[in-house]
Amino acid sequence: MELTDNIIIEQTLNGEIEAFNTLVRRWERQIYALAFRVLKQDEEAYDICQETFMSAYRNLSKFRKEAKFSSWLYRIAINCCHTRLRNRGNNEISLEQQLEEYGFEPTTATEHLNNSLHREEIAGMVKQALDGLPPEMRQVIIMKEYQGLKFHEIAIALNIPVSTVKTRVYSGLEQLKHRLNYLQNML
Repeated sequence: MELTDNIIIEQTLNGEIEAFNTLVRRWERQIYALAFRVLKQDEEAYDICQETFMSAYRNLSKFRKEAKFSSWLYRIAINCCHTRLRNRGNNEISLEQQLEEYGFEPTTATEHLNNSLHREEIAGMVKQALDGLPPEMRQVIIMKEYQGLKFHEIAIALNIPVSTVKTRVYSGLEQLKHRLNYLQNML
């Protein structure tokens, strides 16, 4: 039987330091992937992953168990990424950085060339349309639609109300739909 995150947290807080390594192994891929999508640099993503888990370990006693551990961890990672970007002098994350790893490119070698070209065309249109959205809408759409997070998880990660997340997602998707229709009509 697999232990829940909350049980492992309790074990860690009770002095079983090795228990925290279970959480690291469980969540390191997702945190690394998030950092890599935002920063687009392997070494920086690795550093952010380490910073995230070090910060989580240091602040584990502050974790409120009514939230999911993964949401809390995502929030730490996002904050670390934003700090890194500010230190780079780059306050806005490019759409290219956020979306390249989300699989718009064909993934199998057996796809026909026409299908590949069509998908590349669609991917370009989606990237262009998303790039035109305000950053706060783009961010929640990516977290919801591409990372599969739930509204309440995004709210916790970004420290905003669930209603704000829903408004940004629905308004953003509506704007995205209009932008895609416009781009499609221009072809």
